[in-house]
Amino acid sequence: MATVTPPATRIRFRVAALGTGLAMLTYLDRTAMGTIAPVVTKEWHLTPSETGWIFTAFALAYAIFEIPTAKWAEKLGTKAVLTRIVLWWSVFTAATGAAVNLSSMVIVRFLFGAGEAGAWPMAARAFSAWIPRFERATVQGIFFAGAHLVGGLTPLLIAFMLLHMSWRMVFVTFGLLGLIFIAAWLKWFKNDPSEHPEVSPAELAHILHGRPPDSKHTIGREYWGRLLFSRNVVLLCLAYLSNSTIFYFCISWLPTYLKNRHGFDATALGFLSGLPLLVSVPSDLFGGTLSDRLSAKYGMRVGRCFLGSVAYALCAAFLFVAASATSPMVAAVSIAIGTGLTMLTLGAAWGTCIEIARNHAGVVGAVMNTSGQIASMVMPLVVGYSVEWFNNWDFPIYMLACMFLGGAVCWLLIDPHKPVFDEAA
Repeated sequence: MATVTPPATRIRFRVAALGTGLAMLTYLDRTAMGTIAPVVTKEWHLTPSETGWIFTAFALAYAIFEIPTAKWAEKLGTKAVLTRIVLWWSVFTAATGAAVNLSSMVIVRFLFGAGEAGAWPMAARAFSAWIPRFERATVQGIFFAGAHLVGGLTPLLIAFMLLHMSWRMVFVTFGLLGLIFIAAWLKWFKNDPSEHPEVSPAELAHILHGRPPDSKHTIGREYWGRLLFSRNVVLLCLAYLSNSTIFYFCISWLPTYLKNRHGFDATALGFLSGLPLLVSVPSDLFGGTLSDRLSAKYGMRVGRCFLGSVAYALCAAFLFVAASATSPMVAAVSIAIGTGLTMLTLGAAWGTCIEIARNHAGVVGAVMNTSGQIASMVMPLVVGYSVEWFNNWDFPIYMLACMFLGGAVCWLLIDPHKPVFDEAA
């Protein structure tokens, strides 16, 4: 009697959905502060530089705790560490509503950033274990599309919520959503597909097909030396600086920039503030799929690096247009298009990170993401002091454009075939 081969399961798609849900939650909570900032600034009579410190407190903590959290996951596993991350950040999202002045808000946002640090490297770590090699950029594209969709809609959502509740209750409501995610995560996720009882042998074989060997585990000085001085890691970090910086500008200062620099009213702000992230959604989906297809057909250098370089160069061009535009709508739309072009590269960036890091994807992803947080710490202050000292909103946009030109060069110098660590024997 012929043996019947069981059909291939698709449990990896459930993992991709969980990861996308995580991304949505992070952007909901991050974007909320930027959207509510004008209300808080007016209520507490804050200067632009003081508002900048609220945004920088989050990015500073995120940068400090990103790498240690990812390294911690190599010992305890993705499931346990991500559970702690979501629980912590949800508590301090809700606690944001209890802040009573600038000092307490800075402290709460710092603790919020400390809690959320490591969330995205944990997603990369989960995808490195669960997603086949030439599906990774596509999944990362879906991951970022979910994040940007929620981020783009958050200003409209909060505008509606503020009609029915205080800004403080908005943060409490958002904090409760994290508890729902934790319940689903604990029920459905396993650290490795081989541990999941519902994964069929056919799906497991598909996940593992074509995957390069794991990197040899190293510790101590050798480990950190290879990690921090790897040419690929340095270049990827430098390229990612621009990506994170424009994102944080969009979720922190963009509503205020559009209002004060270009005079948009509240109705237009609700749409234009979220437009860059809404434009990013198709870019995420198309960019991830395009990166995987180009990589499969022409190789990783074309699918990851060339795509990243071209998108960055085009983004720089649109930012130069935005900074020099005399038309408010041209400036707003140019920033949105430039941001969308940036997000076209996210699948390529995280796909490259997983490729060169292999089983150390969480830590290498944390290093890359931390570089972005360093730029994100500086950007809110650059904007705040540029406006406060020089009454100039255009300088930060010009600075961003130049960063993207440098990032385009970095992309061309990355070698996605060279792993950070030696392969396991």
